[in-house]
Amino acid sequence: MATAEPGAADGPGTVIKCVIWDIDNTLLDGVYLESAAGAGEPGPAGPPPSAGLTAVLAELAGRGILHALASRNPPAAAGYVQRVTGHRFAAAECGWDAKSQAIRRILATLDLPADAVAFVDDDALERAEVAFALPGVTVLAPEEMAGAADWPQFSPAVVTDEARRRGELYLARQRRQEEASAFGGSRADFLRWCQTRVTIGPAGPDDLPRLHELSVRTHQFNSSGVPVTQAEFDRLLGSAGHRLVTVRLADRFGDDGLVGGCVLAVGPGGWDVPLLMMSCRAMGRGVIDALLAWLCGAARAVGADRVTLPCVINPRNVPLRIALTGAGFRVEEPAAGADSGTAGRERIARYTRPLDLPLPDLPDWVVTRSDWAVTRP
Repeated sequence: MATAEPGAADGPGTVIKCVIWDIDNTLLDGVYLESAAGAGEPGPAGPPPSAGLTAVLAELAGRGILHALASRNPPAAAGYVQRVTGHRFAAAECGWDAKSQAIRRILATLDLPADAVAFVDDDALERAEVAFALPGVTVLAPEEMAGAADWPQFSPAVVTDEARRRGELYLARQRRQEEASAFGGSRADFLRWCQTRVTIGPAGPDDLPRLHELSVRTHQFNSSGVPVTQAEFDRLLGSAGHRLVTVRLADRFGDDGLVGGCVLAVGPGGWDVPLLMMSCRAMGRGVIDALLAWLCGAARAVGADRVTLPCVINPRNVPLRIALTGAGFRVEEPAAGADSGTAGRERIARYTRPLDLPLPDLPDWVVTRSDWAVTRP
């Protein structure tokens, strides 16, 4: 069973992005189906919410942590809990199959790995079933969750405006996915219909907290896998040999704000990209492809002959490595006797894109700051 306790080290993979709650005797002080509301009868609405856990829910939501429901109840129970707690849940799975199956569906809906979520249930048997089926999930009893707000796993080092709006942005994502399912055209046509707008430009001092947050929270699209401090980003911002690039995303469903960025080391012959990162909210919306196309085009425009991106090899960033391959990047073969990594650490591969070959087109929904271009130091 994955556990969390006060004082645990805070690092990659340990920050909880979503708490999945049971309903009966957990978020509610009572059993929904035993109430008048659950039976569909007139009378008192139903069990009251747990005051303590509702307060924890609200506190964690203010830190950008999502919340979802997984309960053995009819779907109407989710609506009841939403009303009495005053919180809109990013996903809800109410039914009669195993809790682990409900959690798997929530993970798929929110596009989260198991080790990014915690599950809270009063029933020890349910907790054991989830822990066995999904060992990456942090499994907690309600009494443990009462003090979890003080734990490092639930305490992001920085909370940005984007983080505070995370629940709202995931609800917008659900509406977008529903529209995509009904849309009859191509993916590119759908992105245009959504009025997708990707803006690539230089970072400023106000962007540094969000860039730090992305370095901590992103895994599927993170080339280094190592958190970068705000102080280090500040040093890079003032470095003559580096450029900090930001990527912003918006469409007709909402403004996602700053969703990605990269660090450029602009040299005389080519560009090195020691860090590239992107929020998983941008997945499937053409953003990573747009950033890679822009990198290649902008580098060639100033005379560079290649773009090289060192990328850690781990199971979590497979989507990034697929995107790199799709954009024409290929892994350099290490020289004989060369060490491609450090003992005891993940292997690092160097992905290189020669710029004398045809480059991918920059989608028409991508804009760059008209007052900005990357030049050599």
